[in-house]
Amino acid sequence: MSSPALATSLLAGALLAACTVGPEYVRPDAVDRMPEAFAGGGAWKVAAPGDRQPRGEWWLVFGDPELDRLERLAVDGSQRLKAAAARFSQARAAGDVARSGLFPRIGVAASTTRQHDSAERPLSTTGVAAGRSFTYDAFTVPFDLGWELDLWGRVRRQVESAQAREEAEAADLESVRLALAAEVAADYFALRALDDERRLLTATVDGYRGALEVVKARRDAGIVSDLDVAQADTSLRSAEALLPPNALARARFEHALAVLTGQPAPVFRLAEGPPPPEPPPLPPGLPSQLLERRPDVGAAERRMAAANAGVGLAEAAFYPSLRLGAGGGTQGVEVASLFTAPSLFWALGGSLTLPLFQGGLLHANERGARAGWDEAVARYREVVLSALAEVEDGLAAQTWLAEEHLRLQAAAAAARAQASMARSRYEHGLVSYLPVVVAEAVALERDRAVVRSRGQRAAAAVALVKALGGGWGEAAER
Repeated sequence: MSSPALATSLLAGALLAACTVGPEYVRPDAVDRMPEAFAGGGAWKVAAPGDRQPRGEWWLVFGDPELDRLERLAVDGSQRLKAAAARFSQARAAGDVARSGLFPRIGVAASTTRQHDSAERPLSTTGVAAGRSFTYDAFTVPFDLGWELDLWGRVRRQVESAQAREEAEAADLESVRLALAAEVAADYFALRALDDERRLLTATVDGYRGALEVVKARRDAGIVSDLDVAQADTSLRSAEALLPPNALARARFEHALAVLTGQPAPVFRLAEGPPPPEPPPLPPGLPSQLLERRPDVGAAERRMAAANAGVGLAEAAFYPSLRLGAGGGTQGVEVASLFTAPSLFWALGGSLTLPLFQGGLLHANERGARAGWDEAVARYREVVLSALAEVEDGLAAQTWLAEEHLRLQAAAAAARAQASMARSRYEHGLVSYLPVVVAEAVALERDRAVVRSRGQRAAAAVALVKALGGGWGEAAER
């Protein structure tokens, strides 16, 4: 083929390569009808994808240095996060593999042989070499070039799919990072709530022990009977029995934090700390802005794009594929002459492949690709619906847990007042010790409910941060 003809062929191939079969990706609607606002009053706005934006150190809004330390340990030591980072690296490598198909493949090799030809070889009885054997060296340095012209966009669809999957893995990495940070914060606040409960139980046990000594003194003075002593002793023992379960639950959360931060559980210890903090206030408009940041929504959307590219890839298989090839190099019997003009050899060629009959394979692959698209759309919409529900749950929890906490505090105050009155009446000899026992048990349970409510509110705040995709006010930008 002459040089002008070859150039014309390459130009025609490049023009044809502009054609890409298969549907262009258009993101479908997430839900049939989007709500105008969340339950918390945050208005919707036009979505701007932000699933790969940095989430910032959102836990700083809680103002707890120990939580900050644990979060940093988790980022550095979590094996779950390292595994997710490795999956992202694999996806990036797969994307590079796919992109390499857009370029020609060039290879070079070198070989040397020493060969002896038989005197009785075929055709050895004619010519000047008739009946003679030969021993000679052969040196070869061949080059080869191969290039598939992407006439119908098959390679470009592969690149498109690989790039979308790479972006999905990047979003998955952010999902793992967000889930890890939220789990560390939730477990930490649960542990601090147990510390708060332990302080309450310890103070209650000390109070019951002092009350028991008072009742014993009154018994010894003949004022009350042994029944009062038994009732006071029962209250003390019952309160003491609540301490071991508290310690066990705390140890389990401590061990869970050890795993999350990549530390061996036997050597990981957290000293007793302050109670969980009050949840920070919600900034105006927070729901509509931060729902866009959810990395799982971004990952599901990117997998739809990959599935769409898969449809185009399946359709491209129905069209012919054209490959251009070239080879050349040098060959000689001596190294000295290996790179001289007479030693050169070359070849140019191409191949055209068109599937004629595949037993229904290509149609089956196309149906499978379209079904994969339908699945990706359904999973995307499910993720969005779940995201909306989780945000609603988080906002509802902020409202109703706050109201519950106020009412529990009022109930605890009333119960403590009742216990105080019962003790006063007992000390004045107006009632037996049983009303005191009942009133103090009720007061203890109400105080424990307040402690648990404080921990639940902190955990609910963390869950809302996670539902919104990470970030909360100014801490999202730090």
